[in-house]
Amino acid sequence: MSSNTLISRKNNLGLAVLRLALAMVLVFSAAGVSAQSTDDSDKNFDLKSTLGDVHVGSDVDLRELGLPAYPGARLRTHDEDRSNANLALFTSAFGVKLLVAHYDSDDDAGKIVAFYRGKLKKYGKVLECHSSRHGGDVHSGVNIDENGESSNRSKELKCESDNTGNVIELKVGTEDNQHVVAVEPGEKGKGSTFEMVYVHTRGKQGEI
Repeated sequence: MSSNTLISRKNNLGLAVLRLALAMVLVFSAAGVSAQSTDDSDKNFDLKSTLGDVHVGSDVDLRELGLPAYPGARLRTHDEDRSNANLALFTSAFGVKLLVAHYDSDDDAGKIVAFYRGKLKKYGKVLECHSSRHGGDVHSGVNIDENGESSNRSKELKCESDNTGNVIELKVGTEDNQHVVAVEPGEKGKGSTFEMVYVHTRGKQGEI
């Protein structure tokens, strides 16, 4: 038998992150593990134990994300629906690293797409998709069997939606190690919003 660790990004990644982190915290707390908040102002949370390590916060480092900010873009810092996220879960059986950063720009979507298409090429072939969902879709999973071994970890990325809509997604990598940039035109054609996502998952074998 196998179990599946799954991240599915729909309209509210921040909520999904908090639910996953809460689930892990409850498991660790039940085992008698104490947790500490490293910085209340940034809402960062760290937990270290013999069972594994957890980090939840909004402290996204672009060097870890692997992509630069678009010139002149403004980082969104107070938006619950499109919150920035830094999530890391590491145990002996699996690991998950998720980074999300949201930005606003005065430039049109076409310029931002062209910029990030060039930046993403260093990671491999860039897939372009279209979606009607804010921020597009990110789907990643790692299957872990009863021996703690991972399988089917390097599936090719694909367009998850019906490939229609005004949100342009650029994807590169595989399901277990991917970079995604989703660009959405602003209201009334003024400016754009975009989201950068990095997801890396592993089974028992492998590093992040």
